[in-house]
Amino acid sequence: MYSYSAHSGYTRYPSLQDRSVFITGGATGIGAALVEAFAAQGAKVAFVDIDEPGAQALCEELMAKGYVRPWFKVCDVSDISALQRSIVEAQQAQGDIQVLINNAANDQRFDTQSVTEADWHRGLAVNLHPVFFAAQAVQPMMAAQGGGSIINISSINVQFGPPRLASYITAKAGILGISKALATDYGPDNIRVNSILPGWVATPKQLEKWLSEDEEKELMKRVCLKKRLGAHDVANLALFLAADDSAMITSQEFIVDGGRI
Repeated sequence: MYSYSAHSGYTRYPSLQDRSVFITGGATGIGAALVEAFAAQGAKVAFVDIDEPGAQALCEELMAKGYVRPWFKVCDVSDISALQRSIVEAQQAQGDIQVLINNAANDQRFDTQSVTEADWHRGLAVNLHPVFFAAQAVQPMMAAQGGGSIINISSINVQFGPPRLASYITAKAGILGISKALATDYGPDNIRVNSILPGWVATPKQLEKWLSEDEEKELMKRVCLKKRLGAHDVANLALFLAADDSAMITSQEFIVDGGRI
């Protein structure tokens, strides 16, 4: 699990107090940082994930810090019916959802020539399809509240195309298209839709599986800011995009990567 490590100097957003927030893939990594960041703002946080032990550990940790326990349900976001039911259940528990963060993803690597049709569709089922259908489910709730904010987590990989990630990169590029389309379609309801493109965030999963010491040394040669990118750096931007402070910002793509050279 990645701790948000909230700092007293970080901005407080009064508009997020008691705001109903729904986050996919919230148990670990960037998702856990998002859950904690919004809990620290006094928002009513709901999240789904397939990692029940990780989710329960996060909830216990947040309660120990004095935050309200988030609403959580085990859900595989590739099951669209289950995802949309979870959104309705969260609405019943804490009111109309005003902030949706589509964060759930799986960056599994495949040799491009060995990817099967089933592999390809599984990747899109987790990384792309839920983004649209979660937004579809929250739109009536947001419209009823006079507006809302949808934040979709894409990836800097869309711009640089590293190897063995064809399905993942395709999905993350598709998220940018969905965001643009929904910003147009939902704009009349005062619903804002933006995308965040994180760089290589040093989550426990990435450090364990992909971000080796040698890889990190090479990464530092390619960024302006010579320090690790944390999940909290993504969460801090998400707070701004969810708050009323960004009321006229929509259909935009925000890169958080330390400045790629």
